[in-house]
Amino acid sequence: MNTRILIALPIAFALAACGASTRPAGFAAALPPAPPPTYAAPPSTDGAIYQASHGYAPLYNGNRASQVGDLVTIVLVERTVTSKATSSKTTRDGSAGLTLPDFVGIDQGDLSASAGSSFNGQGNAAQTSTLRGDLTVTIADVRPNGTAFVRGEKVMQLSQGEEWVQVSGIIRLADIDQDNRISSIRVADARISYSGEGAVQQSSRPGWLSRFFNVVSPF
Repeated sequence: MNTRILIALPIAFALAACGASTRPAGFAAALPPAPPPTYAAPPSTDGAIYQASHGYAPLYNGNRASQVGDLVTIVLVERTVTSKATSSKTTRDGSAGLTLPDFVGIDQGDLSASAGSSFNGQGNAAQTSTLRGDLTVTIADVRPNGTAFVRGEKVMQLSQGEEWVQVSGIIRLADIDQDNRISSIRVADARISYSGEGAVQQSSRPGWLSRFFNVVSPF
């Protein structure tokens, strides 16, 4: 009976993993909607050549993306380097002594005490993340001040699994070049998500039994 239970447990875990959604936890199943407008366009001025109500209007736009639904290519050039080091050292010493009269007949050396404690700890952490590539997104909202909200995603079916990339944020239309490309470092309020699923992704994570012992281990 116990043997059957031990055999059934790994099978149940495997079936649960297969039945789960292929999209990793924490990765948005859908792109965020365009935020509602929080601005009010100024009223038009009759008889004036320049109309502030028309918002951003460059003298020459050419074929650059500038309207809702136009496509813009985000050039991903993300790189972050973080490091942290901590050090702590404490030392504590103490002593006590008691002097008794000679007639007590007790050796005074037996009534002295001393104690000491020390602690020395160090910790270091470092992480480097790099993301390179291109992702074409769609303009979802255009604002009168010349900025636009863009969003898009790419799903790649590879031989060893799938990979997902999502990008959303606010860009300046003036930063778009003649090829409708813009660097990711110019995207404000950027939300960039990258994840995947497959043999390569699974091999980089510990198994369920290792994760269990990491949780219950007191060390």
